[in-house]
Amino acid sequence: MVGKVVVSGVSFILVVGVALAVVAVVNKRNDMATEMQTLSPKMKAVASICSGTNYPKECQSTLSTTAQNSTSDDPKQYLKAAIVATIEEITKGLNLTDTLRVEAVDNSTIQMSVDDCKDLLQSAIDSLHASQSTVGDPDMHTDADRVGDVKTWLSAVISFQQSCLDGLEETDPDLRQKMQGELDTAGKLTSNALAILDEVVGMLEKLGLQLKVQPSGRRLLGTTEVGSDGFPTWLMGEDRKLLAARGGAGRVKPNAVVAKDGSGQFKTIAAALAAYPKVLRGRYVIYVKAGVYNEYIIVTKNMENIFMYGDGPRLTIVTGRKSNRDGVTTQDSASFSAIGKGFLCKSMGFSNTAGPEGHQAVALRVQSDRSAFFNCRMDGHQDTLYVQANRQFYRNCVISGTVDFIFGDSNTIIQNSLIIVRRPMDNQKNTVTANGRADNRENTGLVIHNCRIVPEQKLFADRFKIPTFLGRPWKQYARTVIMESTLGDLIQPAGYMPWAGNFALDTCLYLEYGNRGPGAITNRRVKWKGVRVIGRNEAMQFTAEPFLQGSTWLQGTGGPFFVGLKN
Repeated sequence: MVGKVVVSGVSFILVVGVALAVVAVVNKRNDMATEMQTLSPKMKAVASICSGTNYPKECQSTLSTTAQNSTSDDPKQYLKAAIVATIEEITKGLNLTDTLRVEAVDNSTIQMSVDDCKDLLQSAIDSLHASQSTVGDPDMHTDADRVGDVKTWLSAVISFQQSCLDGLEETDPDLRQKMQGELDTAGKLTSNALAILDEVVGMLEKLGLQLKVQPSGRRLLGTTEVGSDGFPTWLMGEDRKLLAARGGAGRVKPNAVVAKDGSGQFKTIAAALAAYPKVLRGRYVIYVKAGVYNEYIIVTKNMENIFMYGDGPRLTIVTGRKSNRDGVTTQDSASFSAIGKGFLCKSMGFSNTAGPEGHQAVALRVQSDRSAFFNCRMDGHQDTLYVQANRQFYRNCVISGTVDFIFGDSNTIIQNSLIIVRRPMDNQKNTVTANGRADNRENTGLVIHNCRIVPEQKLFADRFKIPTFLGRPWKQYARTVIMESTLGDLIQPAGYMPWAGNFALDTCLYLEYGNRGPGAITNRRVKWKGVRVIGRNEAMQFTAEPFLQGSTWLQGTGGPFFVGLKN
């Protein structure tokens, strides 16, 4: 009897509690509805825009002042305000690097990582200024490619912040924590800016300002359109002549010739880059004659539109051996770094000879937007090719390595290339890719298209003993697409391996389409939510046209490529 009374009391309390909760929810909704009715049209726009962001509180704080003070109805003002606020926050991190460098005065390795961080945050600010300028263009709403530019540059801002933090982590985790605290708001605002961009585009479309998006069924998609010279027939521009030319300087008149034997204007690549003109029209063409160039090269951000070509990827080679083992950060271990936008390269090799014992040892690092590499070779072990940020394209290349040897957070397509898996250190596992997409708003990802993934000869006999995986998720929203490629039998049936524990297993994306070969069998792939075989329509989203806005700049390179799927 007592028990029954207790149960009845509990039941009554529960019923009353549920009723009160329902009333509270209804009242809250009514309050919100009333609040929305009392808001000005501009504040309603802010509420609508911020509802689609990952960090609505920060969004409201960022946009409210703009809405209250503005006399304009242009939705782009909110995106500009978000970008300006992000610049202010990243500048705080940039200023912190000066303090951190002073604190690390007795440690050259830490100073190196702090200097990297400073450069990266400055690159982030540069990308934000470029985005701000583009958003301010009155014709932005008529050009879908401008929207693609801004998405790419805002995604690069996230990549640069992450690269800064990763570099500090390598040398001093405490410094990373300090910088993480300083950049926390900046990261949220960058994510919000990407979301606000989509919202603003939607608002412009509702206003009847339709974007000029190329129709998905146009003839060029899904066809190679290759002419008798091996290049797409629809490509135009002077760059086509540069890339199509055979015989080196006999067909192309370079601005600078590099030759170790003294037969050129310069003996080193660095000297040729130092002669880059203050005022440039067109491309600055550098011909690097056959030879092994043991020098560390950085094509700086002010060196734009460089075309560098050699006598072949096994004849003209830039090499180095810096590595993490020697106290060098991953970024600074690169033998060659391309930063200035529009970098174009043909018939050259890049290597890092630190060996598997060197751990992180980059052969080629690229953050150049709209960069392209044709008939090039990148050889290393761990971290061979660092596709750090922005739009990148590789065609007819050879890339070799062991652990995470194609990695970064960029919009990158590797097409018609040979990917060679080398023998790692004992007890190591091979991973072809490690994608660094850190925010679900980024438009970045790594696409391997119509390539072959095979073992080197030294690995062949033990390819079943040494596990090789297609990738592992370096960051929370890692995205890698492998399509229309031949996967050798060295690929583990599981396909992918974790980074650490359960990290990113519910948020990463590993997509496959139309692959062939024994490693392409997918019925034993890991059962993560984002690991799946996709259909043709979804695969089309990761081809050169939509993923890189390829028809707007790849055609200018003059190199061979196709904008759609091969078959």
